[in-house]
Amino acid sequence: MPVYLFPFTNTIFFSRRNAGYIETQNLTRVSEFHLLGFSEDPDLQLLIFVLFLFMYLVTVLGNLLIILAVTSDSHLHTPMYFFLCNLSLADVGLTSTTVPKVIVDIHTHSIVISYVGCLTQMSFSITFGCMDDLILTVMAYDRFVAICHPLHYQVIMNPQRCGFLVSVSVVASLLDSLLHSLMVLQVTCFKDVEISSFFCDLSQLLNLTCLDTITHDIFICFVGVVYAFLPMSALFFSYYKIVSSILRVPSPGGKYKAFSTCGSHLTVVCLFYGTAIGVYLSSAASLSPKMCAVALMVYSVVTPMLNPFIYSLRNMDIKRAIWRLLSNTVSVPCI
Repeated sequence: MPVYLFPFTNTIFFSRRNAGYIETQNLTRVSEFHLLGFSEDPDLQLLIFVLFLFMYLVTVLGNLLIILAVTSDSHLHTPMYFFLCNLSLADVGLTSTTVPKVIVDIHTHSIVISYVGCLTQMSFSITFGCMDDLILTVMAYDRFVAICHPLHYQVIMNPQRCGFLVSVSVVASLLDSLLHSLMVLQVTCFKDVEISSFFCDLSQLLNLTCLDTITHDIFICFVGVVYAFLPMSALFFSYYKIVSSILRVPSPGGKYKAFSTCGSHLTVVCLFYGTAIGVYLSSAASLSPKMCAVALMVYSVVTPMLNPFIYSLRNMDIKRAIWRLLSNTVSVPCI
């Protein structure tokens, strides 16, 4: 069986004569991928560039403002705002993994990303996306303890436990990213190098693989159950108990106050899981590449951008802290 090597493409082709015809199959790992993005129309490139730059700046500045406001105000040194700071850090990380590459590619008119760069981008996006998922679950548990067990809240949600919950979320996210990266590293054959998205998403890479083994499907289902279904079940169970406890409150004022303490978090949860499910359905339903790219943009860019607005607009403590932070910054005399 002859072997043909094409050094410029870093690809080996095995040619096999079978019943009068030659079958050629690509059996090597590619050295680079092409990110197709949203459109190759030059008229739309400037609009996409401005849109992504605006969303990135708003996301970074908004989340950093939340972090500075919480850390600078002693009234906000509570478990709920401690988890909010970590959620903002995960949002900044998720956006910074994908958007700067898009901005640079549009500016340089390039769509190429190296194999190592693609796997690195995929790993970081999985890490920060999983951190978002787990920290939202931890925040739901915090609200559950605060509303259902208010007398024991300080004891249960002590600083050591809060630090432990965040540490577990970070370690579990890194493990999830490592498992998926090892799975992709086992792939030795890709059908194409064109990724129908603006960054290296795991689902897009798996769609390009030549292999169609039951082992990969079982592994993905197992990881999905551990990192998606279980946190989602815990989150929904927490809110089931929260709503049940609130409905037993006799006074309307008490019900409103209890709902207001978890309203912002519930809004972020619906936004996060709604867009995540949209990404999954768009990949599973084999929709058009543009629809998949839009779903991924909403999940990885729009959602982190909206989180600071949701928490600041619905939370008077955050509003006061941000106002005090900005007032102190403006009142500092220039030297």
